[in-house]
Amino acid sequence: MEILWVLMAMLMVSLILWPYLLRRRAGGIQQVAPGDPDAADPANYGFLRQEELDIRMPGPDQDLLEVLDLVQRTQDYRAASQLLAGTEIEGERRWQRVQAFAGAASLELQQRPGGVSDSPGGQWLRVWRAENPKDAGGAAVHAEFLVQQAWRTSSPGTDEFRIIMEEARAACGEAALLSPGDPIPYVIELSVGRGLDYPQAEFEKVWLKILDRAPAHMGAHLAALHYWCEKWHGSREVAYSFAEAAAARAPQGSLLAAMPLFAVFEHLPEVNLVSSFYQSEVVTKAVHGALYAVHSARPDDPMLAHVRHLLVCFLVRSERWSEAMTQLVHVDGHVGALPWTLTSDPAADYAVYRALAVGGYEANGGSPATLPH
Repeated sequence: MEILWVLMAMLMVSLILWPYLLRRRAGGIQQVAPGDPDAADPANYGFLRQEELDIRMPGPDQDLLEVLDLVQRTQDYRAASQLLAGTEIEGERRWQRVQAFAGAASLELQQRPGGVSDSPGGQWLRVWRAENPKDAGGAAVHAEFLVQQAWRTSSPGTDEFRIIMEEARAACGEAALLSPGDPIPYVIELSVGRGLDYPQAEFEKVWLKILDRAPAHMGAHLAALHYWCEKWHGSREVAYSFAEAAAARAPQGSLLAAMPLFAVFEHLPEVNLVSSFYQSEVVTKAVHGALYAVHSARPDDPMLAHVRHLLVCFLVRSERWSEAMTQLVHVDGHVGALPWTLTSDPAADYAVYRALAVGGYEANGGSPATLPH
C-alpha cells in the first residue's frame, strides 16, 4: 500500500510539472504541445518569461534592489547600513530588508565558501559587524544571517544546528539591546525558538515582547505561526486558533485577516486525492478572508505580495481562474514568496500555476481584453 501511495504521488507530480501550454476546450483544460495554435500564452497578458522572474523578493522594492546590487558588487556594507537606518523600525519593510540582506550574505557564502586564494562570500557582513558593532541594523542582519545559515546548512536536532542557533540567540539579544523599541530582534528569535525547542512559556515571553512593540506585525505573526503548527510544537487546532484570533483582532486595512489561509497552507496534506478539498468550507472561508484583506489593505503594504502569491496557489487549485488572474496581474515579475520558495525552482513552480490560471481563464471565455488591470 505504501508503494502504491508513492507511485500515485509521483504520477501527480509528473502531471503537474510536465512541460505544457494550455488551450480552451468545451470540456475544460487540456495539455497541448508547444506551438499549438490553440495554446494559451501567458505572454499575451504581459507576464514575464520564466527566466526573467525575480526570485529574491515577493514584490518590488527598488531601493532595496539597488542597494543589494551595490553591496554585492562593491562588497561595501555602508549603503545597506544607510538604507536600514532610514527604514521605519516598526514596519514590515524593515523586516523584509533585514531578511534580504541576510539571505544575500548567506547565499554568497554558500556559493563562495572561500579558501586559500579567495575570501568567502558575504565578507561585507563580517566587515560591517567588525567596523560598526553598535549599528542596530547590522546586528539584526547578522542575527538573521545565522538563523538562515542554521536552516540552510544543517538539520534540526544536530549539534551543528544547535551551535549556530545558540549563536543566533545571543546575536538577537545583542541586536535588541542596540535598538530597544525594535521588534525585529524578537521576530528573529521566534525562528530560534522553533529550532531550539523553546518551551511554550518561553516562546510566549518572546511573543509578548513583539506585541508590545508592533502588535499588528504580519511577518511576526507568520513566524509565530510556524511554531504553533502541527509539524513543530503545536497542532492543527492550535495553529488555526492562533491565526483566527489574529484575524479577529486585525485593525482595518491589516493583512492579518489573511492569517487563516497561511494556517491552512501549513497543514495541507502532502498528497491530496480529493478534488473537492480546495472547495471545502475551511479553505473557502480562509480564501475569502485573504481576499478581503487584499482588497482592504494599503496598495503599498509590503506584505501584500505575500498574500497575493498564496492566493494564486489556492485560487488555481480551487479553479477560480478569473480571481487567480487578478492576483497574477499584481504580482507577476517577483516570485520570492510562499509557496514557490519551498521548491528548488521557484520560478518554474510559479510558471506552472500561472499557465494553469491562463488556460482556465481562457477555457471559460476570458482573454487579455477582458482581464482588468
